[in-house]
Amino acid sequence: MQKLIDTHAHLEEFKELKSILDTAKAAGLVAIIAVGSNTTSNKKVLDIADIYPGFVFPALGLDPWNINTATLDQDLEYIDTHATRAIAIGEIGLDYQKKVLTRNNKDIQKQVLADLLDLAVKHNKTALLHSRYAWKDCITTADMAGLENAVFHWYTGPSSVLREILVHGYYISATPAIEYNNEHRQAIRETPLDRILLETDSPVTYAYGRAGEYQAQPADTRRSLEGTAKIKEVSAAELADITTTNAVQLFGLPVLPAKE
Repeated sequence: MQKLIDTHAHLEEFKELKSILDTAKAAGLVAIIAVGSNTTSNKKVLDIADIYPGFVFPALGLDPWNINTATLDQDLEYIDTHATRAIAIGEIGLDYQKKVLTRNNKDIQKQVLADLLDLAVKHNKTALLHSRYAWKDCITTADMAGLENAVFHWYTGPSSVLREILVHGYYISATPAIEYNNEHRQAIRETPLDRILLETDSPVTYAYGRAGEYQAQPADTRRSLEGTAKIKEVSAAELADITTTNAVQLFGLPVLPAKE
């Protein structure tokens, strides 16, 4: 069985986490990056990583819809203080969906992202970037910060911005939406194999796919693998080896399994 890494999962949102992780291991996963989205979830992912060392690796973040100007200083301070325990800074980014903009406008989001990217640079961490409808502003902000390593997770943006992402040496990650979303499929099609990672964004609910609507879990990294392998016209085994190696090297993970 191929060895896989889920590079973006919200593990703190699962109620029966042990069962979820057992299923993931049975599906061939050797590591999961548990991403935080605010101080509460950041604390939880650190706790989960402590319980499952060597398998769950924490990332500390503050996503656009959780920005609260009243607690922003404390939220940034928490990430700064605990960054040495994290494998990455994320989930962070920009979200220009109308519903999100009613909570935090573009200027607030861009300033907070700039502050978070400064922390990523300060601590030499990879940034896990959310960029819905804000792809150009996200790459511009990352460039201004001098960010060395980044992943644009679940990328569905235009080819012009994707080219900038690749020129910077950044990565994009494939989700199970590879089964049906044309924009995501096109982005994966245009990205070299050495710049692709796999993820689930679980427990998000995918609206389509082989089995209709379903709530994702880390084991569904295999769906990301199979869909991406089909798009890239390579074997699942070859793609698993490449994407696992990509993740290990990018995040400095101590889990590079021997080939079977």
